[in-house]
Amino acid sequence: MRSVCVFCGSSSGARPAYEVAAVATGRAIAEAGLTLVYGGARVGLMGSVADGALGAGGRVIGVLPKALQDKELAHMGLSELHIVGSMHERKAMMADLSDAFMALPGGAGTLEELFEIWTWGQLGYHRKPCGFLNVDGFYDGLLAFLDLQVEEGFVRPEMRHMVQVGATPQDLLAAFAAYRPPATPKWIERTET
Repeated sequence: MRSVCVFCGSSSGARPAYEVAAVATGRAIAEAGLTLVYGGARVGLMGSVADGALGAGGRVIGVLPKALQDKELAHMGLSELHIVGSMHERKAMMADLSDAFMALPGGAGTLEELFEIWTWGQLGYHRKPCGFLNVDGFYDGLLAFLDLQVEEGFVRPEMRHMVQVGATPQDLLAAFAAYRPPATPKWIERTET
C-alpha cells in the first residue's frame, strides 16, 4: 500500500472531535510513509486532513473539479493539485491514485464516494480495501443498517465484511494492511435467502 484516499466533509461538523480525528488521520498516513489522496479543498475536514499530513512532512495529492475550485477553496499548499472537469473525473482519478479508501465523518458526498468504491470492489473492478473511521460512534447507525442489509438478503456477509471499521486511523490502516478481498461472487440467488 502506497497511498490512502480519504473522503470527508468540506465542513468541520458539530463536534471538535471530528477535526481532531481528521488532523490525526493525515498525520498517521504521513507517518506510515503513505501518500494522502483527497478532494483538494482547504476547508472543513478536508483541509484538516491535508494539513495534518503536510504538517507531518507527508505527500498530499488533491483532486478538485473546476466548478468547485472557488466554492471549496482549493488548497494551494499541496504536493500536487489536479483540477478536473467533473465529479466523475475527480472520483476516477482519486480511485486510480489510491490503494485504499477511508471515510471520515461527512455528508452525502462522503457516503456516495465510499459506497461507490465499495460497490466497485464487490463487482471485482478492484481489490483495494475501504472503510469508515468511526469517530465517537458517528457511523454506528449506518453500520447497523449495513448489517440489516445482510439480514434481509441484499448483501452477502462476505461483501459486508469488505467494509473495514476503525476507531483510530492507526486501527484502520492496520486493517487495510491485513485486508484480503473475498473470493465469493457478489450476487445472491433467491434460493440462498
